[in-house]
Amino acid sequence: MNLMNAGIELSAFFEKSPDWVCIAGKDGFFKSVNVTIINKLGYTEKELMAIPIASFIHTDDQKFTSKYRTSLLNGKVLRNFLNRYVTKKGEIIWLEWTSMYFNSTELVFATAKDVTERKKSEIDIEEQYKKFKHLTVHFKSNIEKDRKYLTNELHEELAQLAAAVKMNVESIAMNTPALSKTSKAVLQRTLGISEMLIKTLKRISFSISPNVLHEFGLNAALGWLCAEFTMLHGIPCIFKDDYNTQHLSKEIQNDFFRICQESLKNVDSHANAKNVFVSIEEEDHKIWLSVKDDGNGFDMMQQKATPGFTSMRERINSINGELLIESEPGKGTSVLVAIAK
Repeated sequence: MNLMNAGIELSAFFEKSPDWVCIAGKDGFFKSVNVTIINKLGYTEKELMAIPIASFIHTDDQKFTSKYRTSLLNGKVLRNFLNRYVTKKGEIIWLEWTSMYFNSTELVFATAKDVTERKKSEIDIEEQYKKFKHLTVHFKSNIEKDRKYLTNELHEELAQLAAAVKMNVESIAMNTPALSKTSKAVLQRTLGISEMLIKTLKRISFSISPNVLHEFGLNAALGWLCAEFTMLHGIPCIFKDDYNTQHLSKEIQNDFFRICQESLKNVDSHANAKNVFVSIEEEDHKIWLSVKDDGNGFDMMQQKATPGFTSMRERINSINGELLIESEPGKGTSVLVAIAK
């Protein structure tokens, strides 16, 4: 095709192409179109030539299409540019354009593929994903509500009952001086058991649904979790907070906490670590949660999927995050979680 030709005729090859092929002027009007465009849009050739091209573009796409057209006229070749056209019957067609402007003739030569079916599939998948994500958030929310209810029952009911038993035993020990040594020893053991029961109920209550997370945020909860891990297992667990987690949604804070909780559980069960380091920070426009230990480590190629790692992956997938697990035998394990800022 000779674009310098004033007749501006499309070659037979382009005329028969299933793709859209056209020549447009700098003034924004079609100068020549192939039969595919005529058939798809449903306008006559005369109508197509008489109306500005922008009139056929979907109203939501006109502004950014105009912006890219300006770039095209300034010499930039457009490739894989996506926008929507509207047919005479009101149907929407998705098009992927490749366009080139010839300054000497003030003409644009453009071809486009009809990608409507592909876009419909992508939109359907996106809608299904949104529904799935909504259900996931709903289920997680209900689970957290159930956990909070159970926590209240443990703390408000069982812990208080255990405290009442402890008080009664203390009262007996104080107000019954004639007790034998054996009875006093039994009462002392009972007091010790009552104290252990109260602490255990509080620890389980926090593990199920930490009030400190809901009241003071993720940083406070992670700090408490690390301090508790150190106290219970005798393994130093250092928490470094370099990011204000109040900017994160409640859902993400919950998921970060649960992933850290599961990671520390794995450290206790398998790592044989001497130190654990937990941090949350911002880097490369992402928020990173890191749980690292200096324990046994493992061979990533031979490691089977465990329920704990599977649970972590499901959680991070539900918030469009990334989960990276790095480990080598004898070199510890790192669990890294990242979400876009």
